[in-house]
Amino acid sequence: MELMRLNLLIGLAMAGTLSALPGISMANDTTTPLLVGSYTGASSKGIYVYDFDTRSGKINPVPSQIVPASNPSWLTFSSNRHYLYAVNENGDGPGQIEISGRVTSFSVDPQNGHLTQLNQVQSLGSEPTYSSLSIDGRYLFVANYSVSSDPGGTLAVIPVKADGQLDPVVQMKTHRASHVNMDRQLSPHVHSAIMSPDGQFVFAQDLGADRIYVYQYDPQAHPDAPLRAYAAQPEVRLPPGSGPRHLVFSVDGKHAYLTLEMVGKVMSFDYANGMLTRRQEIPLADENFKGKNGGGALHLSPDGRFLFVTNRGTDNEFIVYAVDPDSGALSFKSRRPVEGVEPREFAFDPSGHFLLVANQKSNTIVVFAVNLKTGIIGKQIQSLPFSQPSDLKFLSR
Repeated sequence: MELMRLNLLIGLAMAGTLSALPGISMANDTTTPLLVGSYTGASSKGIYVYDFDTRSGKINPVPSQIVPASNPSWLTFSSNRHYLYAVNENGDGPGQIEISGRVTSFSVDPQNGHLTQLNQVQSLGSEPTYSSLSIDGRYLFVANYSVSSDPGGTLAVIPVKADGQLDPVVQMKTHRASHVNMDRQLSPHVHSAIMSPDGQFVFAQDLGADRIYVYQYDPQAHPDAPLRAYAAQPEVRLPPGSGPRHLVFSVDGKHAYLTLEMVGKVMSFDYANGMLTRRQEIPLADENFKGKNGGGALHLSPDGRFLFVTNRGTDNEFIVYAVDPDSGALSFKSRRPVEGVEPREFAFDPSGHFLLVANQKSNTIVVFAVNLKTGIIGKQIQSLPFSQPSDLKFLSR
């Protein structure tokens, strides 16, 4: 009996030891893989895979896998989670080690989220900062931001094979800069590109042009150039010098929300048949704010009842808006500091009980409790040291 008890204790001790070793995941029904993209100019090595406990809200501080990659700043899963696409945000900016942007494809282990590289292609532009997949999974839309004014930002269209590998770019779209802010708008800077929920249109947000460009998606007629400027509304003009960043659609697909990075605002639209109709323009900061604005990431809560937005300026905070279920209109609900500097991206965990934010310039990933019934972000659960985190994606949805 004593021997059996001793063996049990040894087994439990070994399990505790193994769970803290790199490359070994002790996942159970309360843990899910968390993938973190990063900038690799300092100490980060690439993409990190962690175990996240959906019960405690804590990240196992020891990664189960580290995937060497150059500036994998944005991560995009295929719809079935079998593949991952990482933009390599390289260019001629400070600290960059390559002169051309790239996109890398990986296969994903469904159990632990571990990655195996499949192939890599050029994005034919500098500093690709965002990507999204067409709803049918046939193409990856890549936003080449391009810090410098020459060549400027572009939208690249990359075919995706059935085995997850990427083919070379088949189509490029470029725009005309607004030249309103001569420091940041001398050339186009495509910051994001996202498909409409109906799968018929692609919207490209160009910070340098103060425009949303609207493209009709028709791969059957034009497989080598699936995007065509939408004749009914080829572009959505935005306030001069506003700098559009990211766009999301409501759960019912009838509304859309946009961050205006350079003026620190969020804008709401009605959406139908490829057409965006502006409804609201709301400052992210409170009325007495005197510092620097910097509208950043935005995401709807999993149930679509609230819109969460970050202001990356002096405030470095979350702002939460309630979404009217009928009109889609936004109304202020709450605000909370992100407990760091320069929140690059954030994500809800699969349970919906926690909110994680990648604070790029304070080198932390912070976990908060969140009440999705009220839209209130609660106490800080964890602050994990991490060099220049940029994106957070969960394997589970």
